[in-house]
Amino acid sequence: MNSFSKSFSEAISTNRKIYSETAIDHSMNPRNLGDMDDADGFAKATGSCGDTMEIWLEVKSGTIANATFMTDGCGTSIASGSVVTEMAKGRGVGEARRISRQDVLSALGGLPEESEHCALLAADTLKAAIEDYLKRQA
Repeated sequence: MNSFSKSFSEAISTNRKIYSETAIDHSMNPRNLGDMDDADGFAKATGSCGDTMEIWLEVKSGTIANATFMTDGCGTSIASGSVVTEMAKGRGVGEARRISRQDVLSALGGLPEESEHCALLAADTLKAAIEDYLKRQA
């Protein structure tokens, strides 16, 4: 094993002690990554750490049919955006609007305290995208 492979293996082993398999999976294999043409709702928010997240929504008959995201943030921001868009899809707008930071944290199997703000960023960005959708409907 060369030194890069050994360092990479050690880093993965360390991350598995800090993050759940779910958080690692959503970080390494994000779902719903990308923008959306002709979205029914959109929001862009910046978190306390400076990470930015964008969420696009497609809504059909009051239900979120599709949700996508982009972030310039770290792995926990990626995981949080991935899981919050998965949670939103198939839910009614009112139900999805109630997805909280704690819901995102629970779905990810928790995050280290210093990374919990990423779950808040994802939940807040989703809420803002829903608000944008509702304003467009009014």
